Amino acid sequence: MVSKNYGWEDRIIDSKKRFNEVRTEWERDYARIIHSSAFRRLQAKTQVLGLGESDFYRTRLTHSMEVAQIGTGIVRFLREKYKEDGEKIKMLPDDFLMNAICLAHDLGHPPFGHGGEVALNICMRDYGGFEGNGQTLRILSKLEKYTEKNGINPTRRLLLGVLKYPVPYSDAVNEKAYDKLEIPKWLSKAKPQKPPKCYLDDEKEVVNWILQNLEPEEKQEFTEFKTIENKHFKPKFKSLDTSIMELADDISYSLHDLEDSISLRLITLDDWNSHYENLVECEKNKKEEDDISKEALNRSLAATKLNLQSIGANLFSGTSYERKDQIGDLVNRFITSVILDSSGMKNATCELLKWNAKLEENHRVVLDSIFKLVVNKVIKSSNVQQLEKKKKKIVIELFQALDSDPLRLLPQSTLERYNNIKENDQNCDIERKRVVCDYIAGMTDDYATRLYEKIYHPHKGSIFDRL
Repeated sequence: MVSKNYGWEDRIIDSKKRFNEVRTEWERDYARIIHSSAFRRLQAKTQVLGLGESDFYRTRLTHSMEVAQIGTGIVRFLREKYKEDGEKIKMLPDDFLMNAICLAHDLGHPPFGHGGEVALNICMRDYGGFEGNGQTLRILSKLEKYTEKNGINPTRRLLLGVLKYPVPYSDAVNEKAYDKLEIPKWLSKAKPQKPPKCYLDDEKEVVNWILQNLEPEEKQEFTEFKTIENKHFKPKFKSLDTSIMELADDISYSLHDLEDSISLRLITLDDWNSHYENLVECEKNKKEEDDISKEALNRSLAATKLNLQSIGANLFSGTSYERKDQIGDLVNRFITSVILDSSGMKNATCELLKWNAKLEENHRVVLDSIFKLVVNKVIKSSNVQQLEKKKKKIVIELFQALDSDPLRLLPQSTLERYNNIKENDQNCDIERKRVVCDYIAGMTDDYATRLYEKIYHPHKGSIFDRL
């Protein structure tokens, strides 16, 4: 039986190869990403801690590089694990493709991390919303300047790999999940203003192109979502490549954010010990998705042969090499606990939709418990939250200023896009606000801060400033 041609190497528009070109399509995708301005800007965007606090910890760029290294490590492990299964080996992504997907996965995140994402979603709530992963798809397929209108003109499989949530904003949003906006808007609480996990409605045409060679029943099921009362609706499925990238992302931010937090003394050995001592069984019907019971953790630790006391001793020994060695050991343990399992799709005929990479359950519990420690001790700390509140104010007030007088305040290249939207277009107002949103989303932390000061602070800014 001849396998169906899904056109995974096809591009949005025809792309002729250069003279004496020897690269594969995946190598070309990889090259276009690492040479893109959106990728370079990641070096000046927040991962967890704000830039300027230290020159040691991770940025979005170094995080993306680490995700790529772990992602290709997972692929190579799976090749070895399933070396006797030709069908599984055949469907695994090429190393360059996996690198490209992982390096691209955070391109759409705005300045100031998830605080910036919430801020832009507040500004765009009535105009199609904002979600960082959806913006990644937009950058790759439209905004990056490799082509006039088609971004880096990526391959179909690359776009499928970065399509983390195959549901548009208009389907995923549940207005009951949002709180009423405060006045001024930046005072609104962050959690009730988080966007749904989705792609942006502007990218429906691109997503239809990505999925156009799937069987109709397959496409319909792949884009299904779960309805949840008083919460945004969640997509049910993802592709194989996406599942590998997400695992690499989970491993990276859980362990590497822990490493940064320990190095900067934001988490201590006492914090480590008390965190695991206080993990208790939650009451039934009150259990949240990220809660982990002590009983479940103990079972998982026994199964994985991980010793929290020994791990803690190495992490907090005071010597960098012991901490680094322990982090490396944990990364390896999680990589080598990845399996291929059914995606759960009943109508899947395409191999990339039939299978997902998953972390063996016992290791998943341990990884989630480590991430929960970082969330509780660092991300939810008052010092981090106070800074996030300030950054949210910067983004929202930047948007309000630029949107109030775009013809005077937008830079020339952005203004040209703005003016190309005709006044009598049906969605003129929505499209123009999206242009302003795109401009802010592409800013680095420092650029956004300096532009804010230039507009709002009387003693800051000059006509000769280079932002």
